[in-house]
Amino acid sequence: MRLYDTYTRSLQPLPPPPGPIGMYFCGPTVYQRIHVGNAVPFVLSMWLKRWLERSGYETRLVVNITDINDKIYDAAPGASAGLAERATGWYVDDTDRFGLGRPDFEPTAVETVPDQIAMIEALIGLDVAYESGGDVYFRVARYPAYGRLSRQKLDEVREQEPNALKEDPRDFALWKANKPGEDTWWPSPWGHGRPGWHIECSAMSEKHLGTSFEIHGGGLDLVFPHHENEIAQSRALGHDFARLWMHNGMLSLRGEEMHKSAGNAVELREVLERWGHETLLLFFLTGHWRKPLDFSELTMNAAAAQAETLRNALRGETRSTGDWESFAAALDDDFNTPAALATFHEWARVGALEELRRGLDVFGLASLADRADAPSHIVALADARDAARAARDFAEADRLRDELAAAGWDVRDASGGYDLVPRQ
Repeated sequence: MRLYDTYTRSLQPLPPPPGPIGMYFCGPTVYQRIHVGNAVPFVLSMWLKRWLERSGYETRLVVNITDINDKIYDAAPGASAGLAERATGWYVDDTDRFGLGRPDFEPTAVETVPDQIAMIEALIGLDVAYESGGDVYFRVARYPAYGRLSRQKLDEVREQEPNALKEDPRDFALWKANKPGEDTWWPSPWGHGRPGWHIECSAMSEKHLGTSFEIHGGGLDLVFPHHENEIAQSRALGHDFARLWMHNGMLSLRGEEMHKSAGNAVELREVLERWGHETLLLFFLTGHWRKPLDFSELTMNAAAAQAETLRNALRGETRSTGDWESFAAALDDDFNTPAALATFHEWARVGALEELRRGLDVFGLASLADRADAPSHIVALADARDAARAARDFAEADRLRDELAAAGWDVRDASGGYDLVPRQ
């Protein structure tokens, strides 16, 4: 299998099965419900894990939860810990609805603070980090390869965290002294404070995967400064760290990248309640993992139509045998999900349903083959919702949809009617 590596800007082969393959993907910062774009690295990492395991690999997937961060302090002054705990629960609940399972490890920044302090002490011991006013900073100039991931020259790196106490404007924080309004802190050799964002991921990944592992992933927006800084601090310690860097393309809304700060974020929960996990997963399949993908009414309707096409095909009879090797080759060549999706439709067309079911299962879409009959009272609710939609009483239609969801059923609008599918 080959995957595109941001560090070398080239396709890089994975070692042959059984590996093992250690993978670390950056998870969410938990201060509110995640938006649909935040779900992309979670889905990609779980899909990749499922495919590798079906290809004979041993895998270990780590997806972290950032529960110490300026954004959390800003969102809940004096109550950040409680917010982070609640938002962690929301994140797990929402991503559970994909039916893809969970990563092998989901460490939090809070539980690994001792590991982070130990790593910072080691960096200071090597004279690549220094304390200043209770903060600790990494000396960027002491790591000559800094900037290679993001393609920046060392002498042109922009300042990340303005502070007159720094030796060099380019230096980044490993530890931050406790400030007024920050309700959580930990004791350290440099006084009460908390870790910087970047050291958290180096410590969490190395705790669960060791100092050398195959894949580090996350959104394209993390290349600089987050991942650049991770590389610098880990390799300054003499650790090989990640061999291959996967950066997924960003989700956009009406052509603009989706961000909470931009006010154009759509909650994952909202999307799952409206469209269901099958349609959303098929939407993600339509784009190559390292390319941008536009989320809109139009693209989601197109994904819903594809789900209905595959669902209808699976109601038929098997008529032929599909070419599994071509499907596997598409995924082994930079995990080409659009090509895999095209194969699904070809299998549906020719009636290669055994292969179709097997392939859909890789992506958590085996439920498209469900044929469960809904109870009469559930059908009555769905009929009432359909009538409300026809009358353009969307508030009543939404209420009935929520009632169906609470009863354990998703309703899927389709041409000429609707489908009822048991919730996963």
